[in-house]
Amino acid sequence: MFDALKEKLSAVFSKLNSKGKLSEADIDNALREVRRSLLEADVDFRVAKDLVAKIRERAVSLEVLSSITANERIAAIVYEELISLMGKAEPLIISPKPPTVILMAGLQGSGKTTSTVKLARYLKSSHSPLVVACDLRRPAAVEQLRVLAENAKVNFYGPASNASPVRGGESRAVEGFSESVLEVVKGAKKFAESHMNDVIILDTAGRLHIDDELMTELKNIAEILPPHEKILVVDSMIGQEAVNSAKAFNELLSLTGLILTKLDGDARGGSALSIRAVTGVPVKFAGVGENTDALEPFSPERMAGRIMGMGDIQGLAEKVKAAGILNNQDAIKPTELSGKNFTLETLLKQFEQLEKLGPLDKIAGMIPGLDKIKNFKADDVDAKILKRNKAIIQSMTPEERRNPKIIKGSRRRRIAEGSGTSVQMVNQLLAQYEQMKKMFKAFSGSGGSRKLKSLFGFGR
Repeated sequence: MFDALKEKLSAVFSKLNSKGKLSEADIDNALREVRRSLLEADVDFRVAKDLVAKIRERAVSLEVLSSITANERIAAIVYEELISLMGKAEPLIISPKPPTVILMAGLQGSGKTTSTVKLARYLKSSHSPLVVACDLRRPAAVEQLRVLAENAKVNFYGPASNASPVRGGESRAVEGFSESVLEVVKGAKKFAESHMNDVIILDTAGRLHIDDELMTELKNIAEILPPHEKILVVDSMIGQEAVNSAKAFNELLSLTGLILTKLDGDARGGSALSIRAVTGVPVKFAGVGENTDALEPFSPERMAGRIMGMGDIQGLAEKVKAAGILNNQDAIKPTELSGKNFTLETLLKQFEQLEKLGPLDKIAGMIPGLDKIKNFKADDVDAKILKRNKAIIQSMTPEERRNPKIIKGSRRRRIAEGSGTSVQMVNQLLAQYEQMKKMFKAFSGSGGSRKLKSLFGFGR
């Protein structure tokens, strides 16, 4: 996410760091690079121009230029202006009188159907959502929604004549398309009432482009079930076209929110920065993966922090909490992280807990400073390496795990053979362990980023 932009902004501020006190010319040169970086990241031209102008106005003040930490002050200004550009985070509208109706719209291929189930799963912890298949022109869309809903264990309603239960809730099995979209919506309303569903999420038909037929259908649906939220699902990888699509839908529907999909795979991501400024519609959620749990409330502060290379500690903490690591009976105790108590058993626990957090390359992006490690590459954060290191420790005897000093030549060969690795790989893991043991107490100090590399088992 924003990899190229983050890298280029980091280079800009590295140049400023080497200059000490800054002149107005230094700032202008740096902001030219910032503007170019924003445009290359697919940020709207007018948005990039206005953003840089605001940054310059604040950066050339006497207070900043006279400061010996001017480069840090300018970085802070850029961070604050990025947050201002993306606007305040706005929560989903939940009606005090159920059901809350959410209308999902979007072009074909935007990820609308998947996002519908993701949103239902997100709401499932505090509500009883029902997803409704309203895309009757594409049979695969109805079946896709039904399958995803079953896997996410949320209620589903679609164009069929018989009811059939599924795990986690009840559903209408897809048997045919004898009903019209409006009949499906009316039936869904009754189904929600009888099954105590307090949130109804309507997965409407997608199009290759906006047309009168689509808009008429959406307006007719809204008359039967007036939506509290009209959310457009936008593919962030299509760049400026995402902004244009949002503008067109908003003019016709008066949108209340946006979901940006595929942010995890977009190295540019400029649409995430531009879309609020151009349309005035808040981004409410971000799709950050293919699984039905890969939906996050959109946070301008966290997004700006990632762009500026500041990491996302809040996001990381939420993943730790969601994984149940802190409350797990197998959680690592503070006493295990110091002195003689820090053993290879402790390291094995760390590896097992890291696996619960999700793809390691995404976790690494949340850690402040990790990308500033010399020669660090995202590819170094490899689940295969983590599994390999786990296999090495699991091939040791309990005594060897507690006292690695006894692991000499013959033991290392046995461990390598038992784990399907090499003696060199065993040596690498033991070296990492020794480094961690010496440095763990100073983990939060200036060498923190370097130690994180050992903690995650990086390096080949």
